[in-house]
Amino acid sequence: MELTAALLDLCKGVAQPVIAIDGPAGGGKTTLAQNLALAFATSLSTTVIHMDDLYDGWNDALDEDFSSVLSHIVGLHKKSENILYSSYNWSEAKFDEAKEVPRTQLLILEGVGSGQGSIRSSLAALIWIDINDKQGLARVIARDGESIRVPMEKWLTLQEQHFHLEGTQNAADFILTT
Repeated sequence: MELTAALLDLCKGVAQPVIAIDGPAGGGKTTLAQNLALAFATSLSTTVIHMDDLYDGWNDALDEDFSSVLSHIVGLHKKSENILYSSYNWSEAKFDEAKEVPRTQLLILEGVGSGQGSIRSSLAALIWIDINDKQGLARVIARDGESIRVPMEKWLTLQEQHFHLEGTQNAADFILTT
């Protein structure tokens, strides 16, 4: 059975399903989230939330505030309510004013930290996309430019610590390799 069909089957049996796509930087999480949202468009209204929008910059990205915001978003979705959250503005290094996202049937969370333990019991499925750190870094640099290299090299350490503490890969329902 292909991934999309398996996920759709899982989602049909869950009220207000949430799918998380987690794994190291550069693995293709955003692309997969977009492709799944398109694939589900005929059967489920879908919202995709990117973890990059929820991080408080590079240094405080995966802290308790991030976990609280993520839990809040998932809680609103599970109650079939509109989702209200502020997106981080990377160019201004601050959060923008809160925006409201209308309720949908399916919520897809994508990015490092999206499959963390604080929300794992609310997930219909957790997808782990695995990639070699060097290959992932090269993809990010190719996409975002050389100026991102230094913070990304620090990020690789932070994400690895996070994954180790959370046991995310071991908790995944599906593991993809890029």
